[in-house]
Amino acid sequence: MFHIRFTVLGLALGLGASVAAADVVVVVLVVSAKNPMATMNKNQVADIFLGKTSRFPDGRQAVPIDLAESSAARDEFYLNVTGKSPSQLKAHWAKIIFTGRGEPPLEVANGAELKKRMADNPNVLGYIERNMVDDSVRVVLVP
Repeated sequence: MFHIRFTVLGLALGLGASVAAADVVVVVLVVSAKNPMATMNKNQVADIFLGKTSRFPDGRQAVPIDLAESSAARDEFYLNVTGKSPSQLKAHWAKIIFTGRGEPPLEVANGAELKKRMADNPNVLGYIERNMVDDSVRVVLVP
């Protein structure tokens, strides 16, 4: 009986892990295909998305755009690039806004809208699910 209980528990945990693994969102940072930026590191990206700088490493203006707050891709991006959870991110921006030092990135509903914004402005950078990458964008970081 004792052995059967642990076997059932092990199967349940194993199935839970499989389901959780299937829900992982693979997010990549992209810029417009018209943008000359070839690659960026996590620190450079984090600095832009956390309002510490408004420029690409080459000095050009950077326009970060976030996906909707309810997006799993947004949570995955911020955890992997900045190490911040959604609640930590809210606290970060509350402090920045309160002190008058900046505003959070513009927010769009989804990756398709982000790519549309990139087509209009090559200085936009954002993150999308890997399966949305096409020839209109260039991947500059895979966190």
